[in-house]
Amino acid sequence: MRRVAEQRNQGTGPAWPSIYQIRIEGHLGPAWTGWFAGLSITLEDDGDTLLTGAVVDQAALHGLLKKVRDLGVPLVSVNRLGPSPEPQATDEGE
Repeated sequence: MRRVAEQRNQGTGPAWPSIYQIRIEGHLGPAWTGWFAGLSITLEDDGDTLLTGAVVDQAALHGLLKKVRDLGVPLVSVNRLGPSPEPQATDEGE
């Protein structure tokens, strides 16, 4: 339990999601906002789309990457920008 507390103090760990930026080739229309719920969609001038937002864990990240794969659009990059500024609610009864 101490390790979890230390991770929270450092802004990492299960209660602190990371902010990710996923860059894909091509522009997504506004209809895709619901499919990538929780992520902001930014259309870049170079023709790429940026999906940016908090991702709770690696399983959720892989789920997002699976959605990108299912769209059939090229994945350009995935970048972890850092820990989220706000912790996520947990069921640990803190």
